[in-house]
Amino acid sequence: MDCGDVYLDGVRLTGLSDSDRTLFRRRKIGFIFQFFNLIPTLTVWENLILPLELNNRLDAAGTKRANDLLDMVGLAGREKTYPDRLSGGEQQRVAIARALVHDPGLVLADEPTGNLDNETGQQVLALLDRLTRQAGKNLILVTHSTEAAAYADRIFALREGRLTRLDKKE
Repeated sequence: MDCGDVYLDGVRLTGLSDSDRTLFRRRKIGFIFQFFNLIPTLTVWENLILPLELNNRLDAAGTKRANDLLDMVGLAGREKTYPDRLSGGEQQRVAIARALVHDPGLVLADEPTGNLDNETGQQVLALLDRLTRQAGKNLILVTHSTEAAAYADRIFALREGRLTRLDKKE
């Protein structure tokens, strides 16, 4: 089967216009990319609050949430730092905080540890797992890493165009 409708939070996404889909993504989904996608001319703080600004939610509650997340990812005090002055692990932690700051119901992570060494990757995965579970968020993680997949409650594989559920080994 290669057709159908996609619903998220009770909204039929396939029925939305391009601009409505863009607004829906901006409000309801957090994205974490393999290459971090931090804006190099913005500081850590400016990168972090960008989703709040785009959603007109940069108020006292949003600012507190941003500060709390920055503390949770271990980067309090680095607000004025530019991305090129951060390690890969620190950049990915900013990206995780940015994906969560606007309180999305769904977080999509594309190979979030692909550009990190093994130890830093494990730390980032543990942080991502803790922050999304703690906040009651849904996380869809795309990865080739069996170590990353081990964090999942359910594991699926895409093989020859077919999505199959794999049994998780206990």
